[in-house]
Amino acid sequence: MRVFQKAKVLRNGIDVLTQHVTRPHTEQDKEIYRIVVEKWERERERERLNYNDLPETLKTHENRDAFLDRFKVVADNMPYSQTVVAHIAKDGHYYIHPDIEQNRSISVREAARLQSFPDDYYFEGIKEGQNRTAAFKQIGNAVPPLMVEKIARKLVRYLK
Repeated sequence: MRVFQKAKVLRNGIDVLTQHVTRPHTEQDKEIYRIVVEKWERERERERLNYNDLPETLKTHENRDAFLDRFKVVADNMPYSQTVVAHIAKDGHYYIHPDIEQNRSISVREAARLQSFPDDYYFEGIKEGQNRTAAFKQIGNAVPPLMVEKIARKLVRYLK
């Protein structure tokens, strides 16, 4: 997985991975995730699933005209990552792990890596295996640290 393996710069020499906790999923979510990842792997253009293409038994939302891309695989074959937004605190449907064997949304640490937080950054309000929501909210509301660093360097050069 290209996105997650490029994390060497984020590891800061840390060998132990903390806050690599995921949210629990219903059997219905797992079935949808399986369908979404299978489509992602099968389609040459890496197409996203349209919500209306799900079997009727898996459609739980009444609004079928908006957010038709509500289930997304985190692209593991791109030179960039998708933006992590605060909605990740509510559910992980926009952040489905690309490995079908894992059949889950991404973990707190994986979301943090996508936002360029180093592995030694600890999110307050979360204990191992508990209360992932607080950490997901912090990550989704944050400006990526590597982006801030680039902007700050440009500002320093400009202000000199």
